[in-house]
Amino acid sequence: MKKYCFDTSGISNPLESMPEDIHESLWTGFKAKVLESGIVAVTQEIFTEMEHIPGSVGQCIKDNKDNILLEVGEDWDWGTYIDHCNNMEDQHKDSISEFIGGTKKTVGLTDISIIALAKTLKLPVVSMESPVTSQSKKLHIPDVCKLQSVDHLTFSEFCRKEGLKF
Repeated sequence: MKKYCFDTSGISNPLESMPEDIHESLWTGFKAKVLESGIVAVTQEIFTEMEHIPGSVGQCIKDNKDNILLEVGEDWDWGTYIDHCNNMEDQHKDSISEFIGGTKKTVGLTDISIIALAKTLKLPVVSMESPVTSQSKKLHIPDVCKLQSVDHLTFSEFCRKEGLKF
């Protein structure tokens, strides 16, 4: 049963600040409880990014592709997912990187995809992005989550919720 949708930053940023050679028990537990158990859902776009995560965590992601990747056309509500993607692209077009010159300081279509998946599955998104603090056209994942009534968690909040203490 899926419980969380992960953005790449939900794994890559904590892995950078808590490398697996130093925080071995954290990442061993994360791989077993999270990636191998099938509680994480990602889109193809996110999975493609996650394939570049190094080390045993990255390898575990690749090895568990069938456990975490929800592909369009498979047995889940992908039609609603597509509708959510299209609606969010329309609603937030003035803030989506690919539509406003490719700036990395705002959400991109890959970010929209994971939020749309979370909205479809009624699950929270785990990312390490912070909300935008200024009034601008820029949005980050937590901002779009809030606008779409999707819960957002940081990696630490996720670990607390799952009781992951290593």
